[in-house]
Amino acid sequence: MLTVDFSRFPLAPGDRVLDLGCGAGRHAFECYRRGAQVVALDQNGDEIREVAKWFAAMKEAGEAPAGASATAMEGDALALPFPDDSFDVVIISEVMEHIPDDKGVLAEMVRVLKPGGRIAVTVPRYGPEKICWALSDAYHEVEGGHIRIYRGDELLGKMREAGLEPYGTHHAHGLHSPYWWLKCAFGVDNDKALPVKAYHKLLVWDIMKKPLATRLAEQALNPVIGKSFVAYATKPHLPEEPAAATEASAPAPEAKKAARSAKPAKAAAAKPAKTSATSAKSAAGAAK
Repeated sequence: MLTVDFSRFPLAPGDRVLDLGCGAGRHAFECYRRGAQVVALDQNGDEIREVAKWFAAMKEAGEAPAGASATAMEGDALALPFPDDSFDVVIISEVMEHIPDDKGVLAEMVRVLKPGGRIAVTVPRYGPEKICWALSDAYHEVEGGHIRIYRGDELLGKMREAGLEPYGTHHAHGLHSPYWWLKCAFGVDNDKALPVKAYHKLLVWDIMKKPLATRLAEQALNPVIGKSFVAYATKPHLPEEPAAATEASAPAPEAKKAARSAKPAKAAAAKPAKTSATSAKSAAGAAK
């Protein structure tokens, strides 16, 4: 189940991709299948070990094309272990709502993203998320749980402040909002409630079979109650040197004229020193 729409977020074979806070690895697996050089990073060691196993299984099954690569590693989103401008693509899906220093995470993502690179950020949508918080304190008042609810314009504003240029947004998983409302109403940890069990079966069937009826239903529901808000952006290239600066560095007409007048004298003065310059060059060669 992908939240990022790769028809709006193009990925080329050979692109170096960071899936930050990869969780179970769903986006990392898709990027690997598309021929990317993927790094899946998360602070949860158990999940990273599981993602590494799946990468190995995909390679053995021939699911990834030649040239693709995949690495799973533990890491801190606020101190990424990569040099500046390391990745063509960065994905962070359903992570930023968990992290107190979301501006710090954005800064790190921008740092490791190459100029001209693309970034996809997904977070829970404000309306459906607000209902979950109203129905259940246990949904968000847990260690590592959601600590904020983003409005779309707020997230875009923070992305711009970090130096990114957003170019598109949409909503995803309209069928999933009612499931989470039921979970919150009957108890977040209560998977045995009949409405929760029934709706979960529907979602599993939809994910596995992808029937046309539910695909059309979700397309209709996404703008209204889509569970996730998805934003796409690019990191701008460095500005070129202004033409004015180039002109300022060029010699003025008077300076050019004076230089032409001085040129013969300079050449005459330099001529007697030719022998010593050659000797100096030979001496330098000998010193090497």
